[in-house]
Amino acid sequence: MKQKHAIEIGLIVYEKAQMAAILGLTDLLMVASKIAAKHQDTTDLPLQVSHWEIKGSKQQPTCTFSSNPDSAGKLAAVIIPPTLETPIAKQAAEPWLEWLRKQHSTGVILSSVCAGAFLLGETGLLSKRKATTHWGYVEEFEQRFPDVDLDVDRIIIEDGDIVTAGGAMAWTDLGLRMVDRFLGSQVMNEAARALLIDPSRREQCYYSAFSPILTHGDAAILKVQHWLQRTNAQDIDLSTLANCAQLEERTFLRRFHKATGMTSTEYCQRLRIGNAKDFLQFSLMPVEQIAWKVGYSDVSAFRKIFKRVVGLTPSEYRRRFTLDKE
Repeated sequence: MKQKHAIEIGLIVYEKAQMAAILGLTDLLMVASKIAAKHQDTTDLPLQVSHWEIKGSKQQPTCTFSSNPDSAGKLAAVIIPPTLETPIAKQAAEPWLEWLRKQHSTGVILSSVCAGAFLLGETGLLSKRKATTHWGYVEEFEQRFPDVDLDVDRIIIEDGDIVTAGGAMAWTDLGLRMVDRFLGSQVMNEAARALLIDPSRREQCYYSAFSPILTHGDAAILKVQHWLQRTNAQDIDLSTLANCAQLEERTFLRRFHKATGMTSTEYCQRLRIGNAKDFLQFSLMPVEQIAWKVGYSDVSAFRKIFKRVVGLTPSEYRRRFTLDKE
């Protein structure tokens, strides 16, 4: 019996892409998939990997490899690997852009490693968004994409529907993050142990990542999710959200809950709290300023929501998970 709707992660094989990263990611993801299948006591692998290339005169990405060509996979994420050459030029990136934008518009997570962020940047989808790349590319990246909020002090930035990793070997971090998102933390830890990758620093993602459902197929709701991600859920008024979806308010509430598994209020709270966690981990801003920055004018309300969602107060979270412990 054929497996239906396996989670598919696509790897972009563009000109001069680092093949070690592509093949390494393929192996990492398949090891994790086999671990997950063993847990589920099945021979059907829940995850499959595909490679996408542009060949010939068509100038359209096509699948040139699938880890299970007989399986009906559903593309859930795309990874743009690094290159050990100069970052991809604007002209060379052009044939990929429409396809990448189309994937994103259907709920596919877009991600990049190191210089792969330049191809992702050319799509325009990083505009006003947080991202990272290799520290050696800062000047060139900022010249080409001045409206991106670049932070090369972080090895990985998960911004909902877009994930970026810095450093040529950060494909291991990104691969484990994808395993954690799609197969769970237990499988991620077992895969890390099997491949002798130290997951200690990476385990913090369990506490800092908000991973919304994006592949539900409701285009109107996905449009709102993308808008909330771009604006950091600063405006969560029901009428604004319903207008964004071009739906009547009651219809919007019903469809949003059906698509995402939570109310729009819960969703926005989790997105805001996810942003607050980043500020607590990676900045010295006081809690009051963070509350205001993520959209809460009432600091006490922010503290209550944070404790309910995370299980820790903002101060406790900062003490436990700050990266600068001396």
